[in-house]
Amino acid sequence: MTDAELPGRPRTGALTGRASARAYCVLAPNPSPMTLDGTNTWIVAEPDSEEAVVIDPGPLDEAHLAAVVATAERLGKRVALTLLTHGHADHAAGAARFCELTGTRVRALDPALRLGGEGLAGGDVVTTGGLELRVVPTPGHTSDSLSFQLPADGAVLTGDTVLGRGTTMVAHPDGRLGDYLDSLRRLRSLTVDDGVHTVLPGHGPVLTDAQGAVEFYLAHRAARLAQVETAVENGHRTPADVVARVYADVDRALWPAAELSVRAQLDYLSEHGLI
Repeated sequence: MTDAELPGRPRTGALTGRASARAYCVLAPNPSPMTLDGTNTWIVAEPDSEEAVVIDPGPLDEAHLAAVVATAERLGKRVALTLLTHGHADHAAGAARFCELTGTRVRALDPALRLGGEGLAGGDVVTTGGLELRVVPTPGHTSDSLSFQLPADGAVLTGDTVLGRGTTMVAHPDGRLGDYLDSLRRLRSLTVDDGVHTVLPGHGPVLTDAQGAVEFYLAHRAARLAQVETAVENGHRTPADVVARVYADVDRALWPAAELSVRAQLDYLSEHGLI
């Protein structure tokens, strides 16, 4: 879900393996320009508990889903609950099958994605096997996007809201830029006030400078928005024209995703009377 590989981006960490005391990543085999190295499926558990939570089982890939179950077992865990950050297929298409394999409930914000259990909403606290996950509403990439704060590790699992490399798209018309900017500010407050220092993203490597990553995203969005506004003022009126002007430095394979973000930016500028 990236629109660019950008210089100065804080990044670190392996794509597969243990990322913190309570979080272990299993990388799905679905690399692409949109998914980077693939989808990060997260197994999260208290070290001394036999129960684990899986966040984003990923695409409907039997080998990957089996690998997640096997990895949990190797870690001495039983998958007790499945959570979704949002409904895009690279994160959620395998959820129903994963539910069959593990016998777990699937909890999500979108009722259409829930299986056998209650939903999720901002402010909820999920507790499983002594683990505490706080549900943080982070709409913008999509309307149903959630993040999960893991207080014990000073971490937040961000799905596609913040990636481990590059920047994400605002998936217009479901995603809205105003919502996304609010979500980034909400994440920034976690880094300033709640001790969050690590981002466990839905794609790409772990980020150990959470505040720096969120600040980078906010600055990047402000810069892109200014570029779009200037492009419109210079007569580039259609989204495709704006993409060609503003995203000329971005791989053309990502221009369709960039156009979704541009449409969201144009809506935002129009709503605020700036164009």
